[in-house]
Amino acid sequence: MQQRLQAANTELEERVAQRTVELGAALAEVQRLSQRLQAENAYLQDEIRQTHDHRAIIGSSACLKAVLRKVDIVANSDATVLIYGETGTGKELIARAIHDASRRGGATMVKLNCAAISAGLVESELFGHVKGAFTGAVDKRVGRFELADGGTLFLDEISELPLDTQAKLLRVLQEQEFEPVGSSKSRRVDVRVIAATNRDLSAEVQAGRFRADLYYRLNVFPLELPPLRERRDDIPELAAFFVAGMARKHGRQITRIAPSALQAMVDYTWPGNIRDLQNTIERAVILCDGDQLTLDQPLVAPSRATNGADTPRAEAAPDDSLRLDDAERRHIIAVLRQTRGVIEDLRRDDDFVSSRSGDERRESATDSVARPYSRAG
Repeated sequence: MQQRLQAANTELEERVAQRTVELGAALAEVQRLSQRLQAENAYLQDEIRQTHDHRAIIGSSACLKAVLRKVDIVANSDATVLIYGETGTGKELIARAIHDASRRGGATMVKLNCAAISAGLVESELFGHVKGAFTGAVDKRVGRFELADGGTLFLDEISELPLDTQAKLLRVLQEQEFEPVGSSKSRRVDVRVIAATNRDLSAEVQAGRFRADLYYRLNVFPLELPPLRERRDDIPELAAFFVAGMARKHGRQITRIAPSALQAMVDYTWPGNIRDLQNTIERAVILCDGDQLTLDQPLVAPSRATNGADTPRAEAAPDDSLRLDDAERRHIIAVLRQTRGVIEDLRRDDDFVSSRSGDERRESATDSVARPYSRAG
């Protein structure tokens, strides 16, 4: 009898221990889900504060209709989309349209501007971190991939990601799993990625600033947005939409646009594209003192700075009194500044040039410079 009681007691203790482990795991899962809900709530509250009235895609030009047809096609799949376009062309709106039309439309579309996050924090933003992962990590953080689980992650300015982060992003795209910073435990997610850039990523690959394997993984369905100068037929409709929205925002009673102002908008090239048009109209609405919108100043594209680090500088023509070696040296310096140290013979076959590595191009530039300097002594 006593042995049976002891056996029953032992069995009961084992069940209690097992149940305690299960309850501990369940509690940990509840805490994880609670943290995720808190993070989602904070993210969505931030989205609400940043929501504007111009989410709709305005326009009926042929080139825009072609883009929207591709949006409808790709939205029905889970394919990764890479959106190309100049700054201000509405890449985020297109990403939102793809998400909303997809089976993930009821879930969250999480956004991250890769250019707005410092290189040291971008991994934490993407993948999250555990408490104590690095100095300042006083609490656990849920990353954008986990927030977007079941939905869509929009990575704007993807070309700005550091190379080491690009490798980790590639793994998530291929295997749908990642480790938070400071953790060795993998987490699986179901996330569709839409990336956007205003750069030529193939050129970035050639320059060694972007991983070729990540480029091919992102470039499953490329989607190029036309600049506003190629959508001139859409400008009157866009202008009317922005005027109505900005008039409400600033408490103005504006019912029409002056014909001369509208014609100036149609004729302008809009280097900043739709964002440039919107900002111009907002300034005009603020300054407007009647019911007809006019432009406060002529539309003139900004001139390029002559002292910027990324802007080629104009060199003065060599003085006739200079020695040939000095003039040649000045010319070489000017060419190096304009090409950022890379010199190519543009008459060579394009395939041969594109196949050369960055190191080979730099060696070519070094040799080209060394010869004149060696003659000059």
